[in-house]
Formats: sequence, C-alpha cells, structure tokens
Amino acid sequence: MRALRIATDTTVMELDLPETSAHSAIRDHIRATDAVDQAAYHQWALLHIHGDGRATGLTQNIAAWALASAWRGMALYSISGPVVVTGRAQDGEVTGLDASLARHAHAVAQTVRDTLGQWRTRPPASNGAALNELLAYAARDIAPSP
Repeated sequence: MRALRIATDTTVMELDLPETSAHSAIRDHIRATDAVDQAAYHQWALLHIHGDGRATGLTQNIAAWALASAWRGMALYSISGPVVVTGRAQDGEVTGLDASLARHAHAVAQTVRDTLGQWRTRPPASNGAALNELLAYAARDIAPSP
C-alpha cells in the first residue's frame, strides 16, 4: 500500500506498507512506542502523527504542517516528529495514497525546503509573516492545474 514518510528535515520517502499490518509499520516509521494519532486534513488522506511528539520534544515538522494546513485551508497547530501520509477509504480506514495527493506532499515539502533555504539570506519580517508565506506557497502547490 502506497504511503509517504515526511521527515522533520522536509525529506519525503516513498513507503510500501503491508496491507495486513499497516498500523504496526506506520508506528515503526514514526518511531512511536505507544500513541499514533490519525488526522484527516483531506477527505482522502490521513496523517499519522506521533501521539507524544510535542510532549517528548520532537522537532517540529514544518513540511507536514504546511501540507495539512493547505489541505485544511487554514493554519493549524504545530506537528512534531516524522509523519506518515496514507490514503483514507470512504469508511475512514487506511488505504493506499492517491498519486495526486502524493504529488501534493512532494511539492509542498520541496517548497518548504526551498523557502527555508531562502530565509537564510532573506529572513521573514516576523513569525506571522513566515507562516503566511509558507501557507500561500503550500496553497499554490496543491491548487488544481488549469
């Protein structure tokens, strides 16, 4: 089953999860021993997030945050640690990730990586300006092509 792992350094890795033990494989990929939260920020996708990531001090995952925020259409709370993105079946169960949603994730992660690099020489005016810039770019990345 197709899935993606978005690391905190903005890299995206293609995964092939086993059909019968997908939840266990997801837990391994995000390095969670207990809680794995599932969040539906898109009708046809699930983000699997380390349930204790913020509390245990995992690094923020800006690329996953930008993707989830763009899909939801608003700035969301921060996301910490690696994230696995899967598809979401009509009944809410985990399924393979659609190719167009995978392209969204790759595009947003690349944009975040590029933007963070540009900020080294051209820092944003404020935290709010930085968030707005990332959200605008991410929204552009997921917009349907004409």
